[in-house]
Amino acid sequence: MKNNTAASGLWKNTHPQMTVMAMIVVVVFCIATIGDHEAASSLFSAIKLWIETHLGWLYISIVCAIFFFSLFLMVSPLGRIKLGSDDQQPEFSRFSWFAMLFSAGVGVGLLFWSIAEPIYHFQGNPFQEMLGVESNTAEAAQLGLNIAIFHWGLHAWGIYALTGLCLGYFAFRQGLPLTIRSALYPILGDRIYGPVGHAVDLLAVFATIFGVATTLGLGVVQINAGLNYLFGTAIAVSNQILIIAVVTAVATFSAVSGVEKGIKKLSEWNIRLTVILLTVFTIAGPTLFIVSVFFTSFWDYLVGFIPMGLWIEPESGVNWQGGWTIFYWAWCGAWAPFVGMFIARISKGRTIREYLIGAMVVPTVVGMLWLSIFGGTAIHIELFGVGGLTEAVNQDLTTALYRCIELLDMGAATWMVAALATTLLLTWFVTSADSGTLVICTILSMGSMNPPRRFRIFWGVGEGLVTAALLLAGGIAALKSISIIVALPFLIILLLMAMGLGFALRRDPGAQ
Repeated sequence: MKNNTAASGLWKNTHPQMTVMAMIVVVVFCIATIGDHEAASSLFSAIKLWIETHLGWLYISIVCAIFFFSLFLMVSPLGRIKLGSDDQQPEFSRFSWFAMLFSAGVGVGLLFWSIAEPIYHFQGNPFQEMLGVESNTAEAAQLGLNIAIFHWGLHAWGIYALTGLCLGYFAFRQGLPLTIRSALYPILGDRIYGPVGHAVDLLAVFATIFGVATTLGLGVVQINAGLNYLFGTAIAVSNQILIIAVVTAVATFSAVSGVEKGIKKLSEWNIRLTVILLTVFTIAGPTLFIVSVFFTSFWDYLVGFIPMGLWIEPESGVNWQGGWTIFYWAWCGAWAPFVGMFIARISKGRTIREYLIGAMVVPTVVGMLWLSIFGGTAIHIELFGVGGLTEAVNQDLTTALYRCIELLDMGAATWMVAALATTLLLTWFVTSADSGTLVICTILSMGSMNPPRRFRIFWGVGEGLVTAALLLAGGIAALKSISIIVALPFLIILLLMAMGLGFALRRDPGAQ
């Protein structure tokens, strides 16, 4: 096994051909999208609709296969194998490790959807029709929350976890570069260092750029909504681009600082701020109702998540699944190279079983608790309180969080809680951006754990520009479209990566 991609001078510690190609594609995309954003928006929408209509079943099938394979590895004797040598010890404590992987895998998305999604489904969804549940009732509210939990559960985290497992195993146990192509070594052999390997890594780079841009775009529009609530700042694309510029600068500085100095500290602060916000909602909100909702949701999830994951929407013209489940699986698929590589990088020394439990089960339970607290509070307000969240969600998804905080009626503390939520959005924005930047640079430097700083700066700025271009090309709709477009090729590659991992694990001495 060899790596013949060494470069010197300006391109030292990076792959020049892949880097130049990626730079050209991103620059051309930004120029074309910003130059004629209406045409770009129409093109994105048309491609997205075609994929949802003709290939939605493929998305569902791939994600189910990924989930069941990950579950098998978790419970099988293969789970004893380490991501590294048999005597390798983890680099980070469990708290720091979980803080970083949760911050990378969730980002601003869970805060964005934690109230908006349950309230949206509360008004109607295909499962209500199948189960005979009437909209806007207590049963509909619980079902809507269950759907949101399903979208943030084991299937989604399985995509991240399997990607990271493939990368971590081949990098730390087999001695291959920490790149996507390495997981295909059992299938391709030394050809991973040729054009096929370059193409695989470039697809991963593009998925990462646009996947991170989707999350950053969702985050920035909600940050804008928060600043509007706190300070009266106008909700406008120009202000959103300004926010992107400021936060991108901070995120780039964090990426240049590296994992230990920048990303680790920010991720730990994310968890602390999250705990504070969750505690505030639990105490100020309907505490007993939240506890009841959590346990009910936990049981409903155990009973229903496999049938729900296998369900494929009939051709009815509604395309609900395309707008929700397929979008979520695409979003996770687009994020998978970034999240997978990042959590692989911080998981060296852990067993496969510990890794999968930490990267799949624990985040699912935390996400379930999160959605029960935020979503449960919102549901209680709609069913038993003054209401108003349904109208907020239907009018502007980004305002749902702040409207819910306002309706909790915490008096003088309301402004402070809204400020805390906005701060958390900002810190998650930063950790998503800086982690994504570091991963892009790692792929383009053929797995180097310390990619050149000049390229970290370029890709940090590049992520911000792509996000701004997509906001100009249609906002949230364009962000969702681009995720569905770029994720499918990578999810197919992930299936091949899983095959390669299976072949390698069968021959691993630790499996004997």
